[in-house]
Amino acid sequence: MNVKTSLIVVLSLLLAASSIAEGKNKKKQPQRGMLESMQAVPCGAKQRGLSGLGSVFGSIGVEHVNSHEQLCPQYLFRTDEMEYHIRPLDLKHAVLLPVGHEGEFKLKKDRLVLKVPDGDKKARAYQVVAMQPTNSEGKVESSAYRPAEKPAESRPPMRDGSKVVGQSNGPPPR
Repeated sequence: MNVKTSLIVVLSLLLAASSIAEGKNKKKQPQRGMLESMQAVPCGAKQRGLSGLGSVFGSIGVEHVNSHEQLCPQYLFRTDEMEYHIRPLDLKHAVLLPVGHEGEFKLKKDRLVLKVPDGDKKARAYQVVAMQPTNSEGKVESSAYRPAEKPAESRPPMRDGSKVVGQSNGPPPR
């Protein structure tokens, strides 16, 4: 009897250890989302002008300033739960992403590492500019605050002339 119980304990420990080891070996699957749109948004301006000794010349009216507004690609990346507005970190070598295709991503702090399997399959880091929850109804309803319904006395009378309970149509009684 002692041998059977020890054999059962050993077998159960082996099964538990193998299931735990199998769970550790599996890699976490990346989340998936859809690239919905791209916009060119201003992200800064380069300005070259006179400074230092040039400011002396600038005070007498000799100045030359070139300003060039920089436009950066900003993507709307939508998942089942969230909408992410992302911009590439490397603006000098920004790659245009295929809008309307699916992508796999992982979040690391304020960065979103995105890989488009239909594209060149390289994982690139993007800065998360904004994020908001996706709502199927299009209306956010918070349980924290709901305005109370007006009391019956402050409601206007009904159009058909009927009385509202607790309110009279005539002057108040004396």
